[in-house]
Amino acid sequence: MNKKKILLASQSPRRQQLLKDANFIFESIKPIGEETYPAEMPVVDVPLFLARQKSYSIDFASDIILITADTVVILENEMIGKPTSEQDAKDMLGKLSGKMHTVVTGVYMRSNQNEIGFSTHTNVFFNHLTKENIDFYVEKYKPLDKAGSYGIQDWIGLIGVEKIEGCFYNVMGLPMSELYKHLSSIDF
Repeated sequence: MNKKKILLASQSPRRQQLLKDANFIFESIKPIGEETYPAEMPVVDVPLFLARQKSYSIDFASDIILITADTVVILENEMIGKPTSEQDAKDMLGKLSGKMHTVVTGVYMRSNQNEIGFSTHTNVFFNHLTKENIDFYVEKYKPLDKAGSYGIQDWIGLIGVEKIEGCFYNVMGLPMSELYKHLSSIDF
């Protein structure tokens, strides 16, 4: 694999843990810039657009591979972001209850020699969640930093997710198998 240093432009503890678990040596920085996109853009294209936008807002040294990512939850062609309050989180989980939604993560990797971007889609099927399930989860796990108001690796994933089609780690925010393939096959 490459010998360059990896710089992850993300403060997500889940993304950082996934890279650590995959035995990557990296540094993490806070991404800069606004997360805006054209209103007419199809929702499935937004994560890659935002990941690329984050990438180009950061200057870095020549011996670095910069990785940026953005994850969205899409329910019935509506993008569901991070909740703004506990009540908003409960409302989001109520919308997801008993339905299938799609999690899309856009990843952008860039060095001074090369760049590549890709999106990974995972369908997540939720069981029906009771009001008690939702209240307990939001009050105990405080999912205010998570797209769609949940972490699949948390309690709600254990009791609420019936099945998934696609990459589990994509739902956590970083499709590791796809990322590894690209890092291994591209001359950065």
